[in-house]
Amino acid sequence: MGNSKSGAVSKEILEELKLNTKFSETEIVQWYENFKKQCPSGRITKEEFQNIYRKFFPDSDANTYAHHVFRSFDANDDGTLDFKEYIIALHMTATGKTTSKLEWAFSLFDVDKNGYITKSEVTEICTSIFKLIPKDEVEDLPEDENTPEKRANKLWKVFEKADDGRVAEGEFVQGLLDNEDALRLIQYEPIK
Repeated sequence: MGNSKSGAVSKEILEELKLNTKFSETEIVQWYENFKKQCPSGRITKEEFQNIYRKFFPDSDANTYAHHVFRSFDANDDGTLDFKEYIIALHMTATGKTTSKLEWAFSLFDVDKNGYITKSEVTEICTSIFKLIPKDEVEDLPEDENTPEKRANKLWKVFEKADDGRVAEGEFVQGLLDNEDALRLIQYEPIK
């Protein structure tokens, strides 16, 4: 630990994050200091990530969704998120452009990472999103989306594919850009 820079974010990562996110240098440095306090190893595990999600959704089962979000941001598939992956995740989900968010959403739905999504993958992610919705809010959902399966069916219809078809990233992004109602189906925003 003789390296005096070990406690600071590297210039290379700082410049890359400034270029690829809307965060300022000051914000990135503050995020880094907080990240290092929370994760002294410089990495966050899937379990730690799930704990963070549970705090945001205390009345729901956030584990499955957090698992999929984590998978979509673990760019090098090492089972942890480093600071750069974490900040890109934060940027993408909080401040990214709609197209960028939809590209990320595609990676979330592409469970097997083969470059396409299938109806079963849509159902899997819709099920995990559905688990985020508190039971009292489920009662207020429209009849055609008040179960994970109905929600997945409604979303799949947007792409006009057979049940055994598959959707590429461009089709996914364009399909959702062309259908505002479908955008709602790929996320959950608490009423509170």
